[in-house]
Amino acid sequence: MHLVLIGPPGCGKGTQATRVAAARAVPHISTGDILRHAVASGSMLGEAVADAMSRGELVSDEIITDLVAERLADLDAKSGFVLDGFPRTVEQGIALDILMEERGGLAVVELTAPDDELVRRLARRRTIEGRVDDEESVVRERLAVYRKSTAPVLEFYRRRGALLTLNGDLPPEAVTQLILREVESIHV
Repeated sequence: MHLVLIGPPGCGKGTQATRVAAARAVPHISTGDILRHAVASGSMLGEAVADAMSRGELVSDEIITDLVAERLADLDAKSGFVLDGFPRTVEQGIALDILMEERGGLAVVELTAPDDELVRRLARRRTIEGRVDDEESVVRERLAVYRKSTAPVLEFYRRRGALLTLNGDLPPEAVTQLILREVESIHV
């Protein structure tokens, strides 16, 4: 299984990626986790990532693509993966196509939920986890950036008939079952 989960911050990508990856015995690869790890490393790359994240902006295509390519090259990802948070631009989608040339098909699932629900979820996550990138003003900026930057990549996959749009505003187990059923129906 090679699955990409796309959706706005707070839509449940991480939760669903973890559940689906476990169900299919493949790794969950979270670009959010990759980026937070880079920030925690204190490297120059980590500082650049931290600066972009604190402003609610996306990290450059080049940096995130290199980080994802490095992770997909790991042995545990050879038999498949569930990727959340990448690609977010057409350029990243094209780069992922190149990375997938010898791996086989790719299923792309977009999870959706209303903005007010996303803000509520992220406010709760900020309280529980103390994540500074989940302050309401930053969340609203992240949603705006997401829509502006990601709409073209959604269209990129939609035109190719590779995009499934699913309701992420259902109970988590129902969303998991929906993803598994829909992805199975396209035999990826």
